[in-house]
Amino acid sequence: MHLRSVPFDLPILLGVLLLWGPLGSRGQNDTEPIILEGKCLVVCDSTPSSEPAGNALGMSVRSGSGRVAFSVSRQTNHEPTDMSNRTMIIYFDNILVNVGTHFDQESSVFLAPRRGVYSFNFHVVKAYNRQTIQVSLMVNGWPMISAFAGDQDVTREAATNAGLVIMEKGDKAYLRLERGNLMGGWKYSTFSGFLVFPL
Repeated sequence: MHLRSVPFDLPILLGVLLLWGPLGSRGQNDTEPIILEGKCLVVCDSTPSSEPAGNALGMSVRSGSGRVAFSVSRQTNHEPTDMSNRTMIIYFDNILVNVGTHFDQESSVFLAPRRGVYSFNFHVVKAYNRQTIQVSLMVNGWPMISAFAGDQDVTREAATNAGLVIMEKGDKAYLRLERGNLMGGWKYSTFSGFLVFPL
């Protein structure tokens, strides 16, 4: 058995090794996304065709400051007389979470910081029996989803609903009491929302 020497070009071999990386290691596209310190998240994908047109590198850059979430509650009874100018906006006096500070406690209005899909849910408790309450999630003055509680024989009952809403930057979301009285003491009435993903 004879061994033949195979000539090779050392500069070419070094160039290949530098591009390929250490033997036995996986390429960047085979690993988890890389999180950079600061305001950007760079995600590399080995399937560029799944990215939007015009992104030949298969790489998307997303803002690291896009975290948006709020959750608020009532700690005192809430009557329609508490509502300014007969707007019937439901006010919340206790902030549990306000990531991004896009929920204004004074007006109890959430201001969307960017276009995206937002998730909202609410749980509003009525105060008295033999009455009905109706609550709507309003976006820019239009009811998006509503709920009611109308059992005449139940003293404490909740109007509850949840849904996804596409909002534009600057859109306003809040809860409106369409009918009835509320009991928000002992943290029974809550309103929460968060950005699911930007568009």
